[in-house]
Amino acid sequence: VSPTVSMANDDATVPPWLSPMLRANYFATCPFHRESSKSECNLFCLDCSGDAFCSYCSIHHKDHRIVQIRRSSYHNVVKVNEIQKHIDISSIQTYVINSAKIVFLNERPRVRTVKAIKTCQICFRSLLDCFRFCSLACKLGGIKHGDDPKLTFSLRGNSISSREMFCLGGPAKIRKTGIIRVDDHSKRAGVISPGTPPIHSHLTYPKQRRRKGIPCRAPF
Repeated sequence: VSPTVSMANDDATVPPWLSPMLRANYFATCPFHRESSKSECNLFCLDCSGDAFCSYCSIHHKDHRIVQIRRSSYHNVVKVNEIQKHIDISSIQTYVINSAKIVFLNERPRVRTVKAIKTCQICFRSLLDCFRFCSLACKLGGIKHGDDPKLTFSLRGNSISSREMFCLGGPAKIRKTGIIRVDDHSKRAGVISPGTPPIHSHLTYPKQRRRKGIPCRAPF
């Protein structure tokens, strides 16, 4: 378990690597491996808490806790199954992109949309009813405000609520049938929609040839 830094109160704790991870410079070209392929800096070491680095530099972080940062619509995201091993991400809205659940690192610019019923407590982005924040940075801001003493990143005794599970579509078998779309132009961000049915085309399968019937001879 990594050390934590006390924030507004003893219960609300934040790992010391979180803020450096949020402000790291991702997807820049590694200064040490400019001529190599895959030299973009998309990795972050939770133990070193330095800047982002590329896959070639990961040799210097052997046995360290490393997470990979990805891009979605020009915004930095991290997979849920990677980050939830280290911090409690409950109350943060998750999305499904390319069949993987992700969370955004930082808040995103808001677009002009219809008035939402539920919004992020920090940046006021539209949310599903079960969530309070749209990103890791916004939850960090909520902890710093100190309004909720139970709000924490600590994994001790914390798990996803039943309301959040309902928003995510229930058990894994149910979640496979739907996605949460990341669409700034929709009326409400994070809309759950059913999965797209398979598209069958006449080009996909060869045309079935009609069987010829028994030929009929003309009468004599």
